[in-house]
Amino acid sequence: MPFTFIPTLYFSEGLAYILVNTVSVILYKKMGISNTWIGLTSYLYLPWVLKMLWAPAVDRFATKRSWVLVMQGLMAALFLCFAFMLSKQTSLNLFFVFSIVLFSLVAFVSATHDIAADGFYMLALDNKQQAFFVGIRSFFYRVSMLFGTGVLVVLAGRLETSHTVSYSWMKVFLIAGGLYGLLALYHRFILPKLATDHASRSADTTIVKKTYFVEVFRSYFAQPGVLPVIFFILFYRFGESLLLKMVSPFLLDGRGVGGLGLTTVQVGWVYGTTGLVCLILGGITGGWLISRFGLKKCLWPLVFSIHLPNLFYIYLSHAFPALPVVYALVAVEQFGYGLGLTAFTVVILYFAKGEYKTSHYAISTGIMALGMMVPGMLSGYLQESLGYFHFFVAATFLTLPGIVSIFFLPKALLAPVAK
Repeated sequence: MPFTFIPTLYFSEGLAYILVNTVSVILYKKMGISNTWIGLTSYLYLPWVLKMLWAPAVDRFATKRSWVLVMQGLMAALFLCFAFMLSKQTSLNLFFVFSIVLFSLVAFVSATHDIAADGFYMLALDNKQQAFFVGIRSFFYRVSMLFGTGVLVVLAGRLETSHTVSYSWMKVFLIAGGLYGLLALYHRFILPKLATDHASRSADTTIVKKTYFVEVFRSYFAQPGVLPVIFFILFYRFGESLLLKMVSPFLLDGRGVGGLGLTTVQVGWVYGTTGLVCLILGGITGGWLISRFGLKKCLWPLVFSIHLPNLFYIYLSHAFPALPVVYALVAVEQFGYGLGLTAFTVVILYFAKGEYKTSHYAISTGIMALGMMVPGMLSGYLQESLGYFHFFVAATFLTLPGIVSIFFLPKALLAPVAK
């Protein structure tokens, strides 16, 4: 029964990711870290970039189910450690160092969890089910984002009105740790034990083991059309990735430095709640459209839906409109983002084939993370050099490589033969 585990599996996959890569930005901004340093924390994408290197180990040792359970338990422990760290009075420099270490560990564990969870998904569902459930899994992945950037951020903002920033956010990570403990316990009893979910480990020699790893990468890069697909993965979200890291600082910064001057609670509602609800609806709509009409017919409308709404941030940074207008524009932008991201997900799912499909999907998502990490690391420096208005102009212009990449995708990938 996929409905019993796909929602919670992808909720657990998304929550750690959003806490490390998005909620951390709000925390750092509230703690007084500069935009340049916040941008550089995009290196936390690195485990999702490099996970392709240890994805074969997840294929080879133990079951995907076992990996999922162990990684969720580790994330519970790490978030509880983060809450303990926030409960202590430390200097800003020590806080930054300790938090980066803990976020790095969470990122590594979460990336490993993603490999196992995505592999379990592909083993448990056939191709038709995968296409159908891509919208469902995206929905609950986004629900985790809604919970992280909406519920938890609003909670922190409410607590900030009567407590210190560190105490308020300590409560947030205490909740995150407890939740991962509950998810690990739930999945211990709910995740099915699949006949196809088994370790490929055998009594091979070291040379054969090395050959196995080499074969995983060789088979991926030997696929027809691999270079255009890699270009697509790297650049489809390039402009969006540049913009993404600076949206929360833009919403929080005062008018004097070009921001909108919103409170933590308002950011939680505007971007983390209203925006994410629309993103979720966009993801569900995108999944339904692709399953109904096929990727080939839907691709271009979905591509433009993710890129054109970036123009809204240029307007917001120029006109500084009233809060209801901010709500509306962010909502439309996030709906379009959800539509366009579904198309991206389906492309890389279709590109993962054969015996090593788990590892192939991990390689693709690793390349995707690289395409997000590099612009993210540059975003803070560029924003502080250009100001918010010109930064958003540059980010919008840099969506063009992603649009161009569509022309070079293999035609067979857009209309795959059902297996």
